[in-house]
Amino acid sequence: ETHGITFRIQVSVKELLDTDVLLKLLFHLPVNYPSTLPDISVNSDQLTRAQCMEVKDKLLEQAKKHLSEPMVHDLILWIQQHLKYVIKQSATVCNEKPTLSKGTSTEDGIWMLLLHLDHMRAKAKYVKTVEKWTSDLGLTGRLMFMGKIILILLQGDRSNIKEYLILQKTSKVDVDSSGKKCKEKMISVLFETKVQSQHKRFQMFEVKEYSTLDELQKEFETAGLATLFSEFVPPLLK
Repeated sequence: ETHGITFRIQVSVKELLDTDVLLKLLFHLPVNYPSTLPDISVNSDQLTRAQCMEVKDKLLEQAKKHLSEPMVHDLILWIQQHLKYVIKQSATVCNEKPTLSKGTSTEDGIWMLLLHLDHMRAKAKYVKTVEKWTSDLGLTGRLMFMGKIILILLQGDRSNIKEYLILQKTSKVDVDSSGKKCKEKMISVLFETKVQSQHKRFQMFEVKEYSTLDELQKEFETAGLATLFSEFVPPLLK
């Protein structure tokens, strides 16, 4: 009732050189859809990140033409028919305007997000799901356990971090006290900012457990996040 509906669709498109391109489309329909545009995520093992972003932009352009009317089916039909042209156009732009292309793809820069989870009942499944999401979205960082504290620190494109948050809040990622699958309702965003020069860039996403608060603090300090740690982590112990 508060988050709307999220669903995934896989579309196989016969593309250039007669090879199949598998598009993984994620649609998040807000509560007041179709009066409000859906959030759309595009991933494909056969396309580059820039091409996926181009497909997403074109789908959102088409979505605006269908505002106030159901549109998902029309959007899927449209991309099946036009994918080859979108990809060709994307390649042409990259070849003709490398400076502009580079600028637009990084206009938001690399962002960082710190999340706090209250608990994980189905820990193994939950961790596996988080690892898959970060991999699919090209995010790096840490899933950190220290006593009862559970933190997720993410770095990556701002748009992909937003998509991660949609997944985190709308997917049935854990189980409730009766063992029934449930959405994550007890999550808080502690911190969100653009990565600065003093911040270390994580090369991968890792799951780590710490036996003491000092160990956890050193992880943050190594990443140039000592201030972030002191402001947000110790209060979680109270």
